[in-house]
Amino acid sequence: MPLFISRRNRGTRNGRNDSHPVDEVLPPGKLFAYGVQHIAAMYAGVVAPPLIIGQALGLSPLNMTLLIGASLLTAGLATLLQSIGVWRIGARMPFVNGVTFASVAPILAIVTQHDKQQALSIVYGSVLVAGILAFLAAPYFSRIVRFFPPLVNGTVITLIGLSLFPVAADWIAGQDPEAANYSSPLRIGLGAGTFLLVLVLNRVLRGFLNRIAILIGLVVGTFVAWPLGMVDTSTFERAPVFDVPMPFEMASPAFSLTATISICIVMLVAMMESTADMIALGEIVDRPAGEKTIAAGLRADGAGSALSAVFGGFTCSAFAQNVGLVALTRVKSRFVVAAAGGVLILMGLFPVVGGVVSLVPKPVLGGAALVLFGSVAASGVRTLGKANLGDPLNALVVAGAFGVGMIPIISPDFYEHFPAALRTVLDSGISTGCLIAVSLNLLFNGSRATGGEQDQAPEEDTPPAAREAVDADDSRAEPVPTPRSNDVRSEAEPTGY
Repeated sequence: MPLFISRRNRGTRNGRNDSHPVDEVLPPGKLFAYGVQHIAAMYAGVVAPPLIIGQALGLSPLNMTLLIGASLLTAGLATLLQSIGVWRIGARMPFVNGVTFASVAPILAIVTQHDKQQALSIVYGSVLVAGILAFLAAPYFSRIVRFFPPLVNGTVITLIGLSLFPVAADWIAGQDPEAANYSSPLRIGLGAGTFLLVLVLNRVLRGFLNRIAILIGLVVGTFVAWPLGMVDTSTFERAPVFDVPMPFEMASPAFSLTATISICIVMLVAMMESTADMIALGEIVDRPAGEKTIAAGLRADGAGSALSAVFGGFTCSAFAQNVGLVALTRVKSRFVVAAAGGVLILMGLFPVVGGVVSLVPKPVLGGAALVLFGSVAASGVRTLGKANLGDPLNALVVAGAFGVGMIPIISPDFYEHFPAALRTVLDSGISTGCLIAVSLNLLFNGSRATGGEQDQAPEEDTPPAAREAVDADDSRAEPVPTPRSNDVRSEAEPTGY
């Protein structure tokens, strides 16, 4: 027996090889490639809100670039808070944060109600207050996790996936029905081609290449679209090489009670969606999100939003499309998302780098997104398999939640004549479906000890080594389940790659 044994520590705690895949540190090349793949999946969602808000404010091209850079920078900071964590801030999961689109409508309402020079100041003041209040309310809001048995979890996760499909469809067809190329055969062909390519790549590739199948599909789709005139290089050509967003550079904060209330409602909706996304992600990575994890994640949402207001961004929340990417690639390491956060910060500091990512045509991005969003819905169906849907009451919970949650998805103007404050919640199929699922489960199963989890298959025993606390400060006390061992590609690479 040799006197010294060489141990290869790849991100495990204390040199042990029993750490959870979420805590695994991958080699630098893989961290970067997987991180860029996450950015490609969420880039359009980060830049769309500042583009829309900037246009409503009538900002100059330079200020528009600064606004987008600030959103990228703050998305990176918020993502690092979520994935790496500081003290009791951050879920410490592969969780991507960025500007939530739910804030766009209330911010546009603020812009129309105030002078444009003052509107941005009021927006930043409202986002700052809402972020601080969300940070303080996080430990109380997180207690709702007890109302999310697999019956509710599966319903909400499936709704998350279904609610994202219209986004992918808009990316493929175009967002302006009056445009000449709206739903053109070329756009749909590019989307369909990318969709099929991603499916084929996921089927035939193995190991590392399989994990970056989305990124390969986006690159190939972009090169195919370039000679067809579908690649817009204007953003790349106008982007400055380097810019450092300064605190309150765009506008100093001002405060308005009505505006603050409307943004606080947006933050409440964002917290609900983040909670649902954390629960979904916990199911996907085999590390259930308990109250402490959700509280830490919501603190990161609040802190990220407050920080975003300081540097010129807007309300931050989870990006559900990146949850789908984790489900599809099975790359569970939170340090991959941390790498994405670092690249986002660089993109905020070097806008010309962000211009490279913006070269990906929307139809190509939409084709890949269909696979991503479908993966989220499939994860929800898998979770629903843990509940007894043969029970008529459980089936009613799912039916009711789907029925109400799908309304704003299939008919966006359904609540058009409701007050703006109510529409902030009602227009989110995830929020309404979540509320209905929780309410119906309490109504039908509240008096039953099983709470909607009848006849579940018994969970496998978890080894003692896997039940160690993840954080030294005991901020995550939930047991860590063992990774599944039935991965057909587990022999190609270690679990979590």
